[in-house]
Amino acid sequence: MLIQKLNESVDKLDAPQILKESMLYSLNAGGKRIRPLLLFATLKAFDKPIEKGLEVASAIEMIHTYSLIHDDLPSMDDDDLRRGKPTNHKVFGEAIATLSGDALLTYGFQLIAQIPSEHADADQKIAIIQEFAKASGAEGMVGGQVADMEAEGKKLTLEELEYVHVHKTGKLLEFSILAGAILARATEMEKKILSKFAYHLGLAFQIRDDILDLEGDEEKIGKPVGSDEENHKMTYPALLTLAGAKRALKNHINESLRLLKETGLKTSLLEEITLLIAHRDH
Repeated sequence: MLIQKLNESVDKLDAPQILKESMLYSLNAGGKRIRPLLLFATLKAFDKPIEKGLEVASAIEMIHTYSLIHDDLPSMDDDDLRRGKPTNHKVFGEAIATLSGDALLTYGFQLIAQIPSEHADADQKIAIIQEFAKASGAEGMVGGQVADMEAEGKKLTLEELEYVHVHKTGKLLEFSILAGAILARATEMEKKILSKFAYHLGLAFQIRDDILDLEGDEEKIGKPVGSDEENHKMTYPALLTLAGAKRALKNHINESLRLLKETGLKTSLLEEITLLIAHRDH
């Protein structure tokens, strides 16, 4: 359903064909789709149909995909492979890759504004757009990316490392959950608990990523094992040791599961995703 929505949304754009091909190349490159899954699972926790979140889920994938295209550029991480395939700029050139990322970023906001009125009213759309901008911009993902680049080659404290990953990775994960809560008209208390859950889940997600960079299967993770060390990036295993990183992962997963129980909602699907993050191999 989501893949079809993404393809249809891009196909119908009145835009140059090469731009649409570049956008679709990265949107269809695979991946875990964990952010849309979190949105749909949150709606399920409130007994709401997942169709309510289809436009927002598409927007999240577009923002996430734009960030990956830009991350891979020579001016950033200069990567040749993404999910086992040549990176966007290797196929379409740097200029088109940059512009397709820009197009995905802006189109995400357009899709949220176009949510059908039966799924969200104007106030809900404004609330979602506000959270979306904050999670993906200077106070969220972009700020985290800058902090990550500034940290290359430096020894960070745990607090500094968590800042990088709470913003670079965690804020968009948190938005995925909050957007579902907004669409479901959650109470302020429910949103507060879900935000805390998202905080721990985001850190668990990144710690597992760092662990896989050391002991994952290169074919499954879609990039060379040890690439973080090669790029002089500070990671949880580098700071805490591999055993310490695994303990931290377990602690964040346990706290995530505890907070889900605290909501009193039907969180079985969110619990399943949490455990999937803890044990994923790619």
